[in-house]
Amino acid sequence: MINVQQVTKSLYKLKNKNGSNGKTATSIILENKYSKEKIIPLISVIIPVLREEKLIESTLKLYTSKLREKYNIEVIVSDGGSNDRTLDIAEKYADIIVKHNGTHRQTIAEGRNKGAEASKGDVLVFINGDTFPQNPEHFFRFISKWCNENTSYRNDSALACPVYVAPDEILFKDKIFYKLHNFYIWLLISIGMGMGRGECQIIKRDEFFKVGGYNPNIAAGEDFDLFRRISKIGKIGFAKEILVYESPRRFRRYGYLRILWSWTINSLSVIIRGKSVSKVWEAVR
Repeated sequence: MINVQQVTKSLYKLKNKNGSNGKTATSIILENKYSKEKIIPLISVIIPVLREEKLIESTLKLYTSKLREKYNIEVIVSDGGSNDRTLDIAEKYADIIVKHNGTHRQTIAEGRNKGAEASKGDVLVFINGDTFPQNPEHFFRFISKWCNENTSYRNDSALACPVYVAPDEILFKDKIFYKLHNFYIWLLISIGMGMGRGECQIIKRDEFFKVGGYNPNIAAGEDFDLFRRISKIGKIGFAKEILVYESPRRFRRYGYLRILWSWTINSLSVIIRGKSVSKVWEAVR
């Protein structure tokens, strides 16, 4: 049974890059029986969702009780206002649920920020509802070692990692695209530019809040914007040792050329104007 832990109208006041407070929204934080009393989790997995009833159960089942206990993990689902069974399913598995109750349409950036505010972990793992680690055991073992400064990335403030399509869904064109795109991200990080897809971004808590978190006013390119700001105060690493799989559903619907064009114009707009061209990021379900 889930109990209402807190109701607040001004829970999230992350500063944007100009130093002014971002929008606040009414939200409800729900904490269930899986939450660990008097224990501060080392790793907070934050999953922003919106109408993910088809995928959310299989995603959350990967974060087993044994895995959470072994690596001191809490799982937070930050819901942007789903009207399907997403929340009902999440209640069975999530440690904490943050429910958007505002009247405006929530950006994924705002959803991630709200999940971060509800978290207790020293490291924040932002991973989408349709994305999952290739090997959860290896994934969290690596992050745990990174937290304890036992890897070559110990001086990095945040990590990106390769993203691919799961073997049972991947097509030849996917293999070409992901190979090139992962190389592109690695290259930009190598030359000191902040880059990393929002499908999976791993960030030290202090660094995340130091730069003000995600810009809640950016509908697309918010992931690039965050890493770009973090790269100005610290280092970004590209951890080839870990890997996540994402659903190819957006590429299947719109095609690679259209999505690449959208990524390009939104990224350039974020750099030049501080905001994205896209006003909303359409959910593909």
